[in-house]
This record gives sequence, structure tokens and C-alpha cells, in this order.
Amino acid sequence: MLGYEAVKTRQMNPNELPDLITAAKGNPAAFGRLYDLYLQPVYRYLYSRLGNAHEAEDVTSQTFITAYEALPKYREQGQFTAWLFQIARSKMNDHFRRNRYEVELDAAERMSAGEDALSALIHDEELVRLRSVIKNLNPEEQDLIRLRYVADLTFVEIADLLGKREDAVKKTMYRLLARLKSQME
Repeated sequence: MLGYEAVKTRQMNPNELPDLITAAKGNPAAFGRLYDLYLQPVYRYLYSRLGNAHEAEDVTSQTFITAYEALPKYREQGQFTAWLFQIARSKMNDHFRRNRYEVELDAAERMSAGEDALSALIHDEELVRLRSVIKNLNPEEQDLIRLRYVADLTFVEIADLLGKREDAVKKTMYRLLARLKSQME
């Protein structure tokens, strides 16, 4: 295992990212910092789609190998996060084509740690209802939820990844959340 749960989520000033990318292009050791920053969000996103830790680790590894190999060709035309997640989605789609299956969104929920048994029991009924509502969303809406709440991407990053405007992504997300809320009530 490559330490997928142990790596902290992204904690960097966004203004430092271009310098880190430039350093990683010229110094393979600097790529390790990018790996540390993005490992957990990429892994969690892939795990939420694959539902299997071993497969998520494999696809995450493939993602970072491809990103490392393609980094010299990367141009600052958009968000690095969107570029990296596009690679992850491509590797995941390759995996789906080979294996022909997909997992429900609730697989990511199993990754949450530190929740005590009483809290789990209290929230169980609501989680069952929420899973049911989310399961009935179309795949694009489920993916939007995964990108925002499982991978913890910003609206700017999601917009760049999906090739949409930030305000359109926000509007879609807010409408989707309002719909989910009304269905939960």
C-alpha cells in the first residue's frame, strides 16, 4: 500500500503551485510534493467509483505514473488539478472498459474514519435514504457530487475539468443540492 489514507489533503497556497509544477518538470524529486498534495483526493475519487481499495490503488498509481511522464508537456493553460483528474478519469474509464462494472456512490462513505458507533447508528437511517436518492441521480450528477465532496475539488477545478464555466457548475450543483434536500424532506 502506498499510504493512501495517511497523506494529508491539499494544504498549499494556490500561488505556490505553478512554482512547484515548474520544479517538478526539472526535478523528479519535486514531483513527490505534487504526489503528496493530490494522492488522497485522487484516491478517494477513484475509490468512490471503483469501490475496491486494491483497484483504486492500481488506478491511482497509473494516474500518477502517467502524470509524471506527461508533466514535461503540461502547459499552464488551466488548472493543474483538472489536468490531473482528467488523467484519473481516463485511467478509470480504461479500467471500466476492461472490467465492465461500476460501484455506487456510497462506497466512498466507507472511507470515513473516526466515526464512533453511536454516531453511525444515529445517521444510519438518513444515510440509507440519501444513498437511495443519490443512486437515482444520473451518472453526470453523481460524478459532480463525487468531484465536489469526495475528491474535494473547487468549483473552478471542476469547471476546468468538465469544460464548463464556473458559474454554470455552481448553479448546477446548487440546484442539485436543493433537489436532494427536497427529496430528503
